[in-house]
Amino acid sequence: MRTRRAALLGALATVSMLAASACGATADKEESGSAGAADKPVTGLRLMVPNTPGGGYDTTARTAAQVMQDTKVASSVQVYNLPGAGGTVGLQRLVNEKGNGKLAMQMGLGVVGASYTSKSKATLTDTTPIARLIEEAGAIVVSKDSPYKTIDDLVAAWKKDPKKVAVGGGSSPGGPDHLLPMQLAKTVGIEPKDVNYVGYDGGGELLPAILGNKIAFGASGFGEFLDQIEAGQVRVLAVTSEKPIDAVKDAPTLKDSGIDLVFTNWRGIVAPPGITDEQKKTWIDSLTKMHDSEQWKAELTKRGWTDAFTTGDEFGTYLKEQDKAVADLLAELGLA
Repeated sequence: MRTRRAALLGALATVSMLAASACGATADKEESGSAGAADKPVTGLRLMVPNTPGGGYDTTARTAAQVMQDTKVASSVQVYNLPGAGGTVGLQRLVNEKGNGKLAMQMGLGVVGASYTSKSKATLTDTTPIARLIEEAGAIVVSKDSPYKTIDDLVAAWKKDPKKVAVGGGSSPGGPDHLLPMQLAKTVGIEPKDVNYVGYDGGGELLPAILGNKIAFGASGFGEFLDQIEAGQVRVLAVTSEKPIDAVKDAPTLKDSGIDLVFTNWRGIVAPPGITDEQKKTWIDSLTKMHDSEQWKAELTKRGWTDAFTTGDEFGTYLKEQDKAVADLLAELGLA
């Protein structure tokens, strides 16, 4: 049973959203031409990140934008942040931008869950699916001076007094950083309702809480802490992948530590409703060229991301499956 739930959450979990907001303006036909037209870079694209700078969505969006620019797929791609309510403030803005073919939003499992727990009027089924980009394992992390040296140390203290051992995540209830510790708790014998979860609006807000020992440990994508891991400010007690991760070589997997759980997050891109087939093709073609570049492959390796690239209708089908699976899981946890 645990293995099946772990597989479910692995399918659920996982980017940073490329979001474009033209302040209500709809791109005209000439501006939204195909990315391949005359082999000229696409211009005017804007990528919205629906949470604070420094988190996983932000990193993914800015990396994708930079690669598109470096490979001359697009020029002057603007990335901006519109945080709030677990990503649903940005989602509502995106849906309001009906027909704006120059705008896209970075998103992932966190926005799927937040659309339910925040009771958002806008839903991901209202958007135009563009592409799923990556998958990324989660990590259980503590500050360098934490008393917990191993995952066993942490679990022992957590089981003794779940309310006292606060866990922080960079997503609201229903997001991957919330689902991960809930599933971990259930796997080690702690009732999820007893977990003291503190939600932050993205990894940019979560990191100071970890470094300042405002929480006992953090649960999030390991890629959000790579700089701090390398600097020795943050210690990874375990990663949630099936196999060890090269980017954090010293960290064991949960399974290697005797905890039967695998959990993987994903990130992708959606556009506003009502865009034309040509505008949708421009986004898909641009991201496909980016994905096929050596620069993007290098970023995947550097950041420990797993390639999970799918586009258009295939991503749309996946998104519907994720939406239903998250809704069912949150209902089971009494959160939706």
